[in-house]
Amino acid sequence: MCLLVLLSGAWSARAAEAYFPGEQWQARTPAAAGFDARRLAAAIELAQGHETQLPAQLAKYLDVRDLPKVRAMYGFTGEPFDEVIGPMAARGAFTGMIIKGGYIVAEWGDVERVDMTHSISKTFLSSVAGLAVDAGLITDVNERVATYVPGELFSGEHNSQITWDHLLRQTSFWRGTLWGKPDWADRPGKDTWAEFARETPAPGTEWKYNDVRVNVLALALLQVWRQPLPLVLRERLMDPIGASNTWRWHGYDNSWVELDGQRMQSVSGGGHWGGGMFISARDLGRLGLLALHKGRWQDQQLLSADWLARSRTPTPAKPTYGYMNYFLNTGQESLPDLPASSYYFAGAGANIVYIDEEHDLVVVLRWVDSKALNEVLLAITKALLPVA
Repeated sequence: MCLLVLLSGAWSARAAEAYFPGEQWQARTPAAAGFDARRLAAAIELAQGHETQLPAQLAKYLDVRDLPKVRAMYGFTGEPFDEVIGPMAARGAFTGMIIKGGYIVAEWGDVERVDMTHSISKTFLSSVAGLAVDAGLITDVNERVATYVPGELFSGEHNSQITWDHLLRQTSFWRGTLWGKPDWADRPGKDTWAEFARETPAPGTEWKYNDVRVNVLALALLQVWRQPLPLVLRERLMDPIGASNTWRWHGYDNSWVELDGQRMQSVSGGGHWGGGMFISARDLGRLGLLALHKGRWQDQQLLSADWLARSRTPTPAKPTYGYMNYFLNTGQESLPDLPASSYYFAGAGANIVYIDEEHDLVVVLRWVDSKALNEVLLAITKALLPVA
């Protein structure tokens, strides 16, 4: 894909009033945005040399019989109950955006193509949880979910102790089966029986990336909002930030429930078995800018700054993880050459939305080799000119 570098404006080292894109997203040249143009072009060329190994037909990625080595990279090899039950789509070409000061500085690939975003769906899910807290529908994330969601979902000695905070941090160890997927069958490791039979740790004591438990959070939030979560997201977040109308948030073929006499689909928090958020790089860029400005968009505080701060608080059992899907650079462990205050949203593929407050920078990378992430982001930040 050829590189597209866009024009406009003049750069100043002095802090300027924040820019938020409207329907037409303004752009600046690398020089006007404070980059060395040649070094930035070299950084983008470096990035383009690290495209993912995932096949164009993502359904093959979920089929252990076709691509065991690729699936093994993401921990899915040998899973029981691995049937795809939600929509799938072919992926696009390697695509990226570099946003400085809110302006587009460079982009390549097809930035308006709607692609699966896998676990970045979790970022939208935790945002809907934040909207519920801001609206007073959830009064305290440390309260037990069972007090909000009646029935069997959070019943029993273990599940009844789970709080919203446990679910958001992926430390709940919720036990059960949802949408035909048992919790123990998600990424069980080499010994599936051991995962099934293991003693359940107390909520909050152990971290485990588990899409069944993420989907439990989605169903619990649907019970709280009592309306489809994509509708909540669109009205309260996506429309106000000027996102396109092309994104879609899917659930599974069997994830339908009835609330208040209405049939609604409970969405999924990723594309592990299909479904999740299908969205363009441009719309992901807007999400990154919202995070960069701590939930503010122009003169509206769409998500409270307190929620964004909570989302970035390290999880005791996993200090490089906040609320889903905030990957923190605590101790510069995740990105050793980038600021400790930087963080990113990540989905398999890899899909990346990187937020760097120190440099007023958002980078969207779609279908990049995750092993090269530190190298690529370092090259982009090193292309910045020193501030006078």
